[in-house]
Amino acid sequence: MPSLFDPISYGSIDASNRVVMAPLTRCRATKEAVPTEVMKTYYEQRATIGLIVSEATGINRSGLGVPYAPGIWNEEQVEAWKPITKAVHDKGGKIVCQLWHMGRATHSKVTGSQPVSASPTTYPGLLHVYDGKAEPELAHELTVAEIKDIINDYKIAAKNSLAAGFDGVQIHAANGYLLHQFIGDDTNFRTDEYGGSLENKLRIIKEVVTAVVEAVGADKTGIRFSTNGPIQGVFVQDNEHVYLELAKFLNEKKVAFVGLRESSESSTFMDKTTQPKIGKKFAKVFNGKSILNQDYTREEAIKVVESGEADAISFGRATITNPDIVDKLKNNIPFVVREDAIKYWYSRGAEGYTVWPSK
Repeated sequence: MPSLFDPISYGSIDASNRVVMAPLTRCRATKEAVPTEVMKTYYEQRATIGLIVSEATGINRSGLGVPYAPGIWNEEQVEAWKPITKAVHDKGGKIVCQLWHMGRATHSKVTGSQPVSASPTTYPGLLHVYDGKAEPELAHELTVAEIKDIINDYKIAAKNSLAAGFDGVQIHAANGYLLHQFIGDDTNFRTDEYGGSLENKLRIIKEVVTAVVEAVGADKTGIRFSTNGPIQGVFVQDNEHVYLELAKFLNEKKVAFVGLRESSESSTFMDKTTQPKIGKKFAKVFNGKSILNQDYTREEAIKVVESGEADAISFGRATITNPDIVDKLKNNIPFVVREDAIKYWYSRGAEGYTVWPSK
């Protein structure tokens, strides 16, 4: 019977425990999406976590719409990530880079270009820009040639990630961003080979996975899905069928791990669920390691891993105020909870990131 604190291998990535740090957008890079020194301290502080999934990291400028989020598309960014990954490794940790294209959830005030998506739809809410928030813009429907360019950008970003010292990559196909938009019932109205049938809607995800596996190897490749409920205006009606079909494809490609974000009625992040959780069914079909995420308590996390429902559990916001989360989970020490933490999530500098002011 496995324990949350037992070692685990995600393909060729050997982790010391089954606690995973979920990707957390924290906005401490430069305006040019270059990682900064304070980010090294942040990740180093959390290196006892078995596997760190980096904050969502842009594969190109047009797909990175959050101000001060990092990228991995050019040499300057690669060089800036190197001391961060080294710091994690020096502490015995493992870290993968989450590859991100936001699709229609970008704004020209940040990217310098019109947002893009599967079809010409609009993000359902205000978007963060450098001087506050702005109304969303209508997305440009990607041409087939533009889709191919984006797939190549994923491939380049994956290679850059290994060059930067990451142990592997996780493709972000969740939370209402570009790849999720292609399988959404209200975001993909295409009639070409990337729309209409389920086979066509899944095509871009399959092509991205194939490109990344070719670039870095299946043993270093993971992907993240959000498998139930509407997420940032993206809803997948037949979610069980869709994601179990993807599980079978990922088996063919021998993808190492999948992160599943599952919402619930009590969720405190993004939209509430309207569909049943499918993580247990997914884990039975998928041959790689499955990682579940969403507001797990210590007791729930231990039980899920011991029962075999999932191989690991990822924690998000708890790791922000508890960099020593593994020790606290092992010894049943209550987490530090900061009611004011949200005001620091997307701010700048060390405060509320690597150091916390007294209450």
